[in-house]
Amino acid sequence: MRALCVRLHRYVGLALAGFLAFSGLSGGMLVFQAELDAWLNPALFRVAPGGPALPPAELAARVARADPRLAVTALPLRIESGATARLQISPRIDSATGQPFALDFDEVFADPASGAILGRRLWGECHWRRAALVPCLYVLHYSLQAPGATGLWIMGGMALAWIFAALLGVYLTFPAKWRDGGGRSWRQRWGVAWKIKRGARGPRLHMDWHRAGGLWLFPALLILAVSGISFNLRDAVFEPVVGLFSSLTPSPFDQREEQPDGASPEPRQSFATILARAEPEAARRGWTEPAADLFYNPGYGIYGVGFGAARAAGLGPSYLYFDGDDGRLLGDYRPGAGTAGDVFESLQLPLHSGRIAGWPGRIAVAATGLAVAGLSLTGVLIWLDKRRARDKKLGA
Repeated sequence: MRALCVRLHRYVGLALAGFLAFSGLSGGMLVFQAELDAWLNPALFRVAPGGPALPPAELAARVARADPRLAVTALPLRIESGATARLQISPRIDSATGQPFALDFDEVFADPASGAILGRRLWGECHWRRAALVPCLYVLHYSLQAPGATGLWIMGGMALAWIFAALLGVYLTFPAKWRDGGGRSWRQRWGVAWKIKRGARGPRLHMDWHRAGGLWLFPALLILAVSGISFNLRDAVFEPVVGLFSSLTPSPFDQREEQPDGASPEPRQSFATILARAEPEAARRGWTEPAADLFYNPGYGIYGVGFGAARAAGLGPSYLYFDGDDGRLLGDYRPGAGTAGDVFESLQLPLHSGRIAGWPGRIAVAATGLAVAGLSLTGVLIWLDKRRARDKKLGA
């Protein structure tokens, strides 16, 4: 049994090594994606202060007037002084063809004081221009830029295999025998696996680093793997498994069928109308966080208003959802509330990003990403060490 586990851990680990190293390194950088993106692209993210920001609805209207081919679908409600307004857009329907306009961008950066468009970008497009580097890395991290759902399944499957290999690795650190003729307890003998021998070099150092590092980091690795599955395989794996232990509250999006691009008419309700309904509703519920962002999902015909900064420490913003046609309240999302399954699901993104603990949490996740790459490297080195030893023995 133990020999089989050794082989499985070895070869599953070798198969995953490259993917895990890339995921760890890219994830470690993406913990700071907002800061990196702004640093790389000051022309997109910074603007000279020029007066008070326009009301959100007026800002969206001015951007749409500047380019009638687009409709604004998401915008911030609170903008720091000196920062641009970053808006998500979707193409309008071309009346001449009945099809959406062909746009090569889905983000617009505007001066919040005037509504002037300062830049455009297609999120996730991969090329070597600075504006594309962080979005490209983000998409590579979770889907390898593979078409459709292929990349999501690949990376989600890798996370499942990673959990399997990690559990095998923990098992293999256990002493092979319950009793020891030398009189040491099982716990004392297992304690050796948690340590790196002083003065160790070569193969012994590789083994100690891999074994001890894997044990100490196992809880963090498990959190990253499970949360990765929750993003990539939410419907196929995560929610069915969580549903075995607790019910999950369906969101308004779960209760509607997504419409293809171009099939959904523009909403009858405006940003201003939805915001005017959302803020009193949030106050009625006792929510104290200010409204921070507003979006419209054309595929589902749903508006969402976020309360609380998306990148602040903690569990993230709460949302109210409204019908884009008649403006009625459809539901809400309050992280940390609901069933045990709801709470567990709401923890996944804050844990994966480290934002649950603010800057210390983000730094810890970034360090864990580097450690994942290190564990992958030492795993490969252990395999090479054993192969060299075997070849040397055969050549003797």
